[in-house]
Amino acid sequence: MTVERVATNMQAQYMLSQIMQAAQRMNNSQQQVASGKVSADYAGIGGKTSALEAARASAARAEAYQSSTQSALDQVDLQDSQMTQLSKVADSLHQAMMTAIGNNDATGLMTNVQSIFDQASQILNAKDSNGNYIFGGDKDNTPPFNVTSLSQLAGLADVSDAFSNGTQKKSVMVGDDQPVQIGVLASDIGTQLMQALKDIATFDAGPTGGFSATLTSAQETFLSAEAPVAATATSNLNLATAANGNTYKRLNDAADQQTALSTLYKGFVSNIENVDMGTAITQLNMNQTALQAALQVTAQMGQISLLNYLPR
Repeated sequence: MTVERVATNMQAQYMLSQIMQAAQRMNNSQQQVASGKVSADYAGIGGKTSALEAARASAARAEAYQSSTQSALDQVDLQDSQMTQLSKVADSLHQAMMTAIGNNDATGLMTNVQSIFDQASQILNAKDSNGNYIFGGDKDNTPPFNVTSLSQLAGLADVSDAFSNGTQKKSVMVGDDQPVQIGVLASDIGTQLMQALKDIATFDAGPTGGFSATLTSAQETFLSAEAPVAATATSNLNLATAANGNTYKRLNDAADQQTALSTLYKGFVSNIENVDMGTAITQLNMNQTALQAALQVTAQMGQISLLNYLPR
C-alpha cells in the first residue's frame, strides 16, 4: 500500500500564489523604503495622478515666477542706487549755483558744472551685470545718453536729442496675469538735469557769460532764475526714486507669496508621492514576516503525509 501526502495540487498552487503576492508586497515595500516614493510609476499613484501632475506644474510655475521676480528685484535695487546718486548730483548743481549767488563769486562754477555733467552722463549710461544699459528701456544695447561733452550738449537744438533710449519700460510677470512695470528710462530721469546743464553751458558761452570771479548783474539774474530748475530736477528725481522703492516693495511682497505657494505645492506633491518612512519600514517588516510564514507553511505542507495521522 502506498501512503500519499495530504497536501493536494490545488493547495500547493494556492500557497504558491500566496508566496508570490507576499514577495511582491515585500518588493514594493523595499522600493518605497529605498526611494522614499510611494511608487516609481503612475500605476502606483492610482487616482491621484492628475492631482500630482497639477501640483507639480503649479510648483514649477511658482518657481519660474520666483526666478524672474528675483532678477527684477536685482534690477530695481540697481536702479535705486543709480537714481539716488543722480539726485545727489542734481542737488550739487543747485548748491553750486546758490553758493555762487550767495558769495557773488562764480570762481570754479563751470568746473563744478563740468564734473556734474560727467557724473550724470556716467549714471545715465550705467550697465547691469549682463552689460545691458539699465535705463535703456527696450533699447538696452545702446547708450541711452548719447552726448559726450558739455559743449556738445549746449549745441543741441533740443535737450531731448541727447537721449537715445527706447520708449518701452521693462516689465516682469510676478504671477498669472500680474505684470509689474520695473523699468526706468534715462530720458525720464535725466531730461530736467541736462536741461539745466545745457542752459548754464549755453549762457556761459554767450556774450554775457564767461563765469569767472565776481558775478555781473546779468549772471546773477540768470543763476537766480536757473537755480529753481536744478531744485525741481532734484525734487522730481527724489519722487522717481521713491516710486522705484514702491516697485521694489511690490516685487518683494510678490516674492514672499511665490515662496509660500511653491512650498504649498511642493507639500501637495510630497503628500502624494512620498511615503511616510516610519510607516513604510513597519509595512516592510510586516511583509517580510508574511513572506517567511508563507514559505514555512508551504514547506511543511510538502512534508505532511497520512503517516503523520496514523496511531503509533
